[in-house]
Order: sequence, then C-alpha cells, then structure tokens
Amino acid sequence: MAGIVHGGVAIHADSQRNLGKGIMSTNDTSEQPRETDDVPVPATLRKSLKNRHIQLIALGGAIGTGLFYGSSEAIALAGPSILLAYLVGGFAIFMIVRALSEMSVEDPEAGAFSYYATRYWSKRAGFISGWNYWFNYILVSMVELSVVGSFVNYWFPAIPTWVSAAVFLVIICAANLLGVSKFGEFEFWFAIIKIVAVIAMIIGGLAVIIFALPTTSGIKASFANWFTLEGGFFPNGLMEQTKDGTWTGLLMALVVVMFSFGGTELIGITAGETEDPRRTIPRATNDIIWRILVFYIGALGVIMAVIPWNTIGGDDAPSPFVQIFDSVGIHAAAGILNFVCLTAVMSVYNSGLYANSRMLYSLAKQGNAPAYLGKLNAKGVPVAGVLTSAVITAIAVVVVFVWPEFAFNYLMSIATIAGIINWTMIMFTEMKFRKVVAAGGAPEDSELAGKSGKEALDAIHFKLPFAKVTPWVVLAFLALVVVLMCFSASYRVAVIAGVIWLAILFAAYQLTQAKK
Repeated sequence: MAGIVHGGVAIHADSQRNLGKGIMSTNDTSEQPRETDDVPVPATLRKSLKNRHIQLIALGGAIGTGLFYGSSEAIALAGPSILLAYLVGGFAIFMIVRALSEMSVEDPEAGAFSYYATRYWSKRAGFISGWNYWFNYILVSMVELSVVGSFVNYWFPAIPTWVSAAVFLVIICAANLLGVSKFGEFEFWFAIIKIVAVIAMIIGGLAVIIFALPTTSGIKASFANWFTLEGGFFPNGLMEQTKDGTWTGLLMALVVVMFSFGGTELIGITAGETEDPRRTIPRATNDIIWRILVFYIGALGVIMAVIPWNTIGGDDAPSPFVQIFDSVGIHAAAGILNFVCLTAVMSVYNSGLYANSRMLYSLAKQGNAPAYLGKLNAKGVPVAGVLTSAVITAIAVVVVFVWPEFAFNYLMSIATIAGIINWTMIMFTEMKFRKVVAAGGAPEDSELAGKSGKEALDAIHFKLPFAKVTPWVVLAFLALVVVLMCFSASYRVAVIAGVIWLAILFAAYQLTQAKK
C-alpha cells in the first residue's frame, strides 16, 4: 500500500451543525482572524495546504513500494495483460475518489469519510468508517516502520533495525507536530523523489527501445514483446489454476493491483485543511487518471518491452525498476532505488500519521472517541491524536519484531481487507449524501443551501459521473475482488479476518453506546 502552506482563513472546529445530527463543523468563517501555522490564534484547524501540496500528496499516495516492488507479483500473475488490470482497477479507484471528492468540495471537513458517514448516514457508520481507517493506517505504518531498517542496512548494516524504526518514528512525529504546512512540505518533497525516479525509469527504458541498445537478456527491446514472448499478451488467461493448485491470470492480478492503489483517498482527508478546496480538490482528483496511466501502465509497459515479463522478479533483483537499469549495465540502480524506497516508506508513515490524527480528531468531535483527542494546539494540530497514533504504532512495530509471523499473517490481513471496507463505505455514503442534499439538508455554508430535489443535485459543483449507477458498478467490482481473494491462500485469511473485524467494530460501537 502506498501517499501539505501558510495563509487562509481560520475555521471554527467547534461550531455545530444541526440538521438532526449534532455533528461538528469546521466551516463557520464569520468574523474569523487570518492565521498561519506560526501566528497564534484560537485553536482551530488551519487552511494551510496549497494546490501544489494537494497535487503531490494525491500523486504520492498512488506511488510507493507497491509499484517499485509489488508490481513484480502482479506481472507474474498476468504477464503483459497486467496493464489491463491496472487500467480497470485504476478506473474503479478514480470513481471512488470522485465520490469522496464530490462530498469534500461541498462539505470540506477533517476526518472526511468518517465525518460524512456520521452526518449523512448514521453515527454507527461514522464510528465503523473512522476506526476502520485509523486501524488500517496503524497497521500499514507498522509494516513500513518495521522494514525501514532493511533499507538503512543497505548502507549501514551495523545499525539495528529497531533503532532505524525508532529514529524515523520520532522524526515524522515531530514533523506532524510542527503544523499542517510542514507536513505538506515533507510530503511534497517525498513525492517529488518518487516521481523523478519513475520518470527517469520511463525515459531510460524508452531510450533502450528507440536506440535498440543491447540488453543482458539478448532479446531486442520492443513493445512487440508484449505479444510475441511466451504466452502472448494473456499468458495465463483470465483465470487459470496451475499444477500446484494456485490460481493465476488477469482476474487474480486485480487483487494485487487494487491494494497497490491504497492511499489515493488521502485527498479527502486533506479537504478540511486545504486553502481552496473548491478549486484544488477537483484538479487533484481528475489528475489521478493520468497518473495511473503514466506511472503504472506507462512504467510497467516500458519495463515489459525491455525485459521479458517471465524473467521479472526473483531474489537477485526483486524490483523490475532495478532490472531495467541492470539490463543495460547501470548497476548503481539498486542503491538509487533503495534510497527512493526509503523515502517512500517515510512518505507512507508521514501520510498515515497525518490521516490518523485527523481521523481521531473527527471521531472525538462526533462523540465516537474520547474527548481529549479533539483538542488542538495553537498551531491547529490535534497533538493528542498525533501522539496517541504514534504510541500505538510503536507498540505495533514491537509486535512485528517479537512475533513477525503473527503480525504479517493476521494483522496485515485486517489491513488488506480494511481498504475494501473503507472504499465500500465511501460509495454507500455518497449515495446517502445525495439523498440528504435532495431532501434540502445540504451544508448551510454550501452553495446548495436552500435548494432541494433536482435543483440541489444539479447544483453540486463536482459531480460523480453517472451517479445513479456508478456507485453500484464500483460496489459490484469490489465484491468481485473479495470473491477473487478467496481463491488465494494468502488473501483468503484477509476475507475471514475482515468478517471478524467488522463484528468487532459493531460490538465496540454497541458497547460504547451502552456505557453512555
């Protein structure tokens, strides 16, 4: 799984919206003082994220170790047809983010989908959505921090892995405590490094193809290799069972592909602290589609034109990005990619800690989390949310070091299915949002206020395309992915864990309500 500056108008985080829900709002801008992260004003979330931050955060969220290393597994399952898998999966993710952005533009709030689920669906839905996403990012952060030591050890093998994990945890935690603009700057430069690495690989690969440079495989680099090498474009068909009982093919690759897109929904989390969400969020969202085309389909297409798809991966060169440079004699690629992946890991944890702190803040304002998590410091940072998430992540990292088999087999299974749960709830919430808007319950400070019925729906600024059918198409696709997971031994555990996890969340909600 994979991916904010001064200025703007302060937002009253504690102002209340009625509409029968009693949920907090951060959009009451009457008589507000201007602020930045460095000018003390009443404790409020800061609208400090500019367009360039949101653009790079959205892009960085889709580029990570899943592309640099995980793409080898996807290629092994489907061969060149993996390009179609990324196209189909990318379209589904694009629609999911479009659904989230439709709500974010009209009602930009911290906590995004958890807040929207609470306001437009039910308090139970907000509880499940928020805590599911928070726990998901705790587990993803756990894995990223546990492997950061392996990247550091590439250059400094004597440094214990736990020391590397502790140092990076403290650094990223400190960056998040400095204010949202500092988080944005960190994420901006992390994303730049990843983008430059992918573009360099694409340009290098195209040079090999155009100038017919010799490769170590002895096979001429050409896009024709997609169709002429072993098995052609669909070497494993749509879905085939091998002699050892495992399933391969285009459909099975969809499972790997979908989870490589985890993190793109971070756009919605940033809406509550974006300087101009009405302009910035649509631009960042619409750019997702070409990012997928360039950075996934473009990069992997070039790789499979230079390197025979059935030789990609392996212990000697587990990343196709290393192989493409090794194939033309540039052996420093392994060290360069190691640095890129180190920054990618830091980026994931940076984004995860930011998202988790805002999610806890939103849950607290909804009454779905302890009240202390809803407090902000003078810089508009939910310090308690940052520190609480960091401490829990640190404990999770200790679990990885002490019981690695348990952590990766079971905890990561929950993280795997939690992404599906989150995307599913976004689509259901979007449909609920439209029903509330049509009934005249749009946010009071939105341009939809005072409108109802078709007039209100037509006035939505950034509409989900074909909104009557798109959510159901996406939900059907996500259901297909869950079914396909049952055909894989490694992912089957995730489906079982997902059922148990949902039961735990439902029980936890009932327990908290009973105590109240």
